[in-house]
Amino acid sequence: MAYRVYQVNKKTGVTYVYEATSVWDKEKKQPRNKQVCIGKLDPKTGEFIPSKRLNPEQAAARDPAVTATAVVMGPALLLDKITAELELDKVLKSAFPKTYQQILCMAYYLTARGGPLCHCKAWSKSHAHPFGKELASQRISEILRALETDGQKTFFKKWGQKVLENDYLCYDITSVSSYGELNEYLKYGYNRDGESLKQINLALLFGQKSQLPVYYNRLPGNISDVTTLHHFLTTCSYLEMSKLHLVLDKGFYSQKNVDELLAVRDKFILAVPIRRKWLQDIIDEVRETIQDPDGYRKIDGEILYVHTKLYPWGSKRRRCYVHLYYNAHAAAASTDSFTEELLAYKEELETGRLIKEHEEAYKTFFTVKETPVRGRKVLFNHDRIQQYRNRYAGFYALLTNDIKDPVEALQVYRNKDNVEKCFDDLKNQLDMKRLRMHSSPAMDGRLFVQFIALIYMSALRKKMRDTGLIEKYTVRELLLEMETLTQVHYSAKYGHIFTEITKPQRHILESLGVDLQT
Repeated sequence: MAYRVYQVNKKTGVTYVYEATSVWDKEKKQPRNKQVCIGKLDPKTGEFIPSKRLNPEQAAARDPAVTATAVVMGPALLLDKITAELELDKVLKSAFPKTYQQILCMAYYLTARGGPLCHCKAWSKSHAHPFGKELASQRISEILRALETDGQKTFFKKWGQKVLENDYLCYDITSVSSYGELNEYLKYGYNRDGESLKQINLALLFGQKSQLPVYYNRLPGNISDVTTLHHFLTTCSYLEMSKLHLVLDKGFYSQKNVDELLAVRDKFILAVPIRRKWLQDIIDEVRETIQDPDGYRKIDGEILYVHTKLYPWGSKRRRCYVHLYYNAHAAAASTDSFTEELLAYKEELETGRLIKEHEEAYKTFFTVKETPVRGRKVLFNHDRIQQYRNRYAGFYALLTNDIKDPVEALQVYRNKDNVEKCFDDLKNQLDMKRLRMHSSPAMDGRLFVQFIALIYMSALRKKMRDTGLIEKYTVRELLLEMETLTQVHYSAKYGHIFTEITKPQRHILESLGVDLQT
């Protein structure tokens, strides 16, 4: 057992402090005292002054006046580096100068831990984050309600200008369910998760090259995908997002949308539903020759036959290209997908919840009879359905005013799957499977904080992909691995030290270029 011994030097009058330990002498079979000088006492104040040969940790441990606090530092080391590289704190500060640090604190919590924001208070006490102190639950609610639209638009304008540079932008929509009752944006609509709940729709713009989310917009839950594009293009002009290169799935196809994209001179790649008559005419022209050897391509292991046609669009004859793709092995799957669409159309006709964009399919593939006794009866037009399957199964098409090469166009289009990963992160990793906010101001604030967290998760995933860490960890697993790396802060002059770094933590820090000394 160690105890302290104080000895006064008679010549200098200095009191030295020794740490004494009782040890057993095996040879003499009796106890002995072992003393080590650990410092001295200040002659004026009487404060302990540790010996210079002790390192800061040893000195702090032997100073009775020193207090120590510990904070989990591991996740913040990674997120701080992303903040600095993207200058995300500066962009946020320009939009929300009084609360940007609290917003970053909530975003750090959602990225590292996930879960309801009511748990952020406890997390902020034990973890490092930009705010640097506990963030109370009441304060969180106040901040969420105060994140006004003007500030958000300022952020998106500056963020878009920062990350947009000759990038392909994927635009897509998902639905988010909620139990809320006091929010005017919550409506019943097409729920992509198959749930019978009110919802909002969330439109997201995602950069393929930067691998970062660029912009989002909250929409009523009963709005269809195809009708959102006009508002989106208008918003982009307000935010000064020019020279867009959009990648859109077939849910956004309509003649009006293509006309508008060409009018604003934005570049685009757009999937076109095969049931469009003008597209079927093109397929009919090449059906017999598309499988010639000249059209053979092998793309990512998939055997395709391709054909490209210059297609002047509309009365102004805007230059566009139609890229046709045929996969014989996918014809059966295409048939199944078409059948699922038919069943959905039939349900819409039977329930009376019609969708304007499906009117052509209603007329082509169904017969509707109304009787006084039995009411509405919806019948399949089997001849037209079979004709469609025989002639068009296995085909799909892209319309673009940008890329002439069909292989490059398809690869760019398929890379839009990254936006689906973003939606998965939002719902499953960042606690947005259900919205618990009842009022629209609180919901809007929460969505904005979720978007900031999504930037961190996307940026970290890109780093992991570039360094090969993605082969060993998911983003959440990587952050959990860093949870045991703690920083101990000592009072007075002793500064701070890190706890022992594990081998996996050291590998993560080195791979991501994080220096503990900075």
